[in-house]
Amino acid sequence: MEIDNAVTNYLQQQQREAPSTLAHYFSEFEDLYERKIWHQLTKHVETFINLPEAAAYRVSLYTEFVRDWQKHMNKVKLVLFALAAARQFDSIPAASEFMTGISEEVNKPESQEAYALASLEGAHFRLLLNDLDSTRETLEKCEKMIQSFSHVDPVIYASFYRVCADYYKAKAVFGQYYKNALLLLACIDIQELGAEDRVQRAYDLSIAALLSDTIYNFGDLLSHPIIESLRDTEHAWMLTLLLAFNSGDIGKFESLVSKLHAQPLLKQQEPFLQQKIRLMALIESMFKRQGAGARAVPFGTISAETKLPAGEIEHLVMKALALGLIRGGIDQVEQVVTVQWVQPRYLGKGQIKDLVERLAQWEARVKETALKMSQTTPELFA
Repeated sequence: MEIDNAVTNYLQQQQREAPSTLAHYFSEFEDLYERKIWHQLTKHVETFINLPEAAAYRVSLYTEFVRDWQKHMNKVKLVLFALAAARQFDSIPAASEFMTGISEEVNKPESQEAYALASLEGAHFRLLLNDLDSTRETLEKCEKMIQSFSHVDPVIYASFYRVCADYYKAKAVFGQYYKNALLLLACIDIQELGAEDRVQRAYDLSIAALLSDTIYNFGDLLSHPIIESLRDTEHAWMLTLLLAFNSGDIGKFESLVSKLHAQPLLKQQEPFLQQKIRLMALIESMFKRQGAGARAVPFGTISAETKLPAGEIEHLVMKALALGLIRGGIDQVEQVVTVQWVQPRYLGKGQIKDLVERLAQWEARVKETALKMSQTTPELFA
């Protein structure tokens, strides 16, 4: 390949005009370009593009430099460089059109991974334009493509889960948003996210966990480092609220109602949250009794622990049974609930302490039973 004078002129101009902290990159680009060391050049460009201070150069670097030798590079990297440029556009429609063009360029048998990535990022821009139908179609198409690949670059998984999460957030499908947002976090290093981005993702995940009618186990979120981003911020109360739900602490929930009312989505769904906190209180109540020899619980006891009238307990228990949160039965005549199983859950420090105490009680009962047996039937222990 002949060296393009326009390319070298561009690189030399940037060496003269760029700040000293960036100028040396353009010198290295020129050297590697002239020696045709494409792999190293790709790595150097990737490093440069990811620098926050290089944002102003991303568009020109792609159009004036990368386009010249793109046939020599990994096509997934090419799409990532194009995406970095597209994110600098002032116009979202222009960015969407740009990524659509990139996806068409890489739509070849040997670069289907890059095509999937470019399609997903194009869908992201269309989602910003509220084109939900097109976004859904692209997600469905790309999901089938990804499933057919023998190997998938983590960056493609991350793109897929991010666009899925944003799509379900726009549709207010909280359970699916929660699932895909957590899968996204499994594909990336959260320390590479900005502090504001980490807080926003933790906040959105918390909202989804609370408002989903399928999520009654908060362990995946409470045990993830992202949730710590809420501490010492204006949203720290959200972490307290999550912990209250996790432990079924109705008193703590009620103390946070004023905060809840400041969040429109939560305020709108307050009746649902009132029911959910009582379901969590029921689970906590039954969990504490597992292994304690008190699995048959009167309606009156449940009423006191869930702060519901006795006449509403049967409906609450039936809801818990239908959701698979507990397994057992209801004796309507005796007004008693019998539970054989409680959904496994994330335990806070206080709950772990209670569990330790219960294990100690269980150990004491086992020793007591063994002692009685040895005294009444000594021949078995001879």
